[in-house]
Amino acid sequence: MSSYRLRSKRLQEAAAVQDDHTNYAIAKRTGLDQTTLSRACRGLIRPSVETLMTLAATYGLSIDELIDRDVESGAA
Repeated sequence: MSSYRLRSKRLQEAAAVQDDHTNYAIAKRTGLDQTTLSRACRGLIRPSVETLMTLAATYGLSIDELIDRDVESGAA
């Protein structure tokens, strides 16, 4: 199974366009759990498809723009 991680820098760039400069602001706009978002941004977990879809729709990105594929990580 291939692994992936969130491209947190890309997310932060897109979010900044809407004046969302913190994970708190991103979580508030998207309705996502701030802790989950923070853990995904730090590479501790892989975000779910639903999370990726929410982020992509909110910030006008594709899921491919939000993830790095086939990375080594401790995320389960």
